[in-house]
Amino acid sequence: MLVLSEARVGQSGVVERIDLAEEISNHLAHLGFLPGANIEVLRRAPAGDPTVYRIDGVEVGLRNETAKFIVIEESKR
Repeated sequence: MLVLSEARVGQSGVVERIDLAEEISNHLAHLGFLPGANIEVLRRAPAGDPTVYRIDGVEVGLRNETAKFIVIEESKR
């Protein structure tokens, strides 16, 4: 398992859990961040933050401060 903020561009996986306050978790759920959702790291800003992810076909940008609380199971290549 891997926290999302440590995943490299091009890596993909499945969301395992989100370890954030309920209010933030609910907001992320509306964006598609739910256990079992497929996620891919698309690109990082030039300074490294935020990062753009594709979650079940939708592109979403998250700051590392949020992404470090999202745990994924990396896809095997």
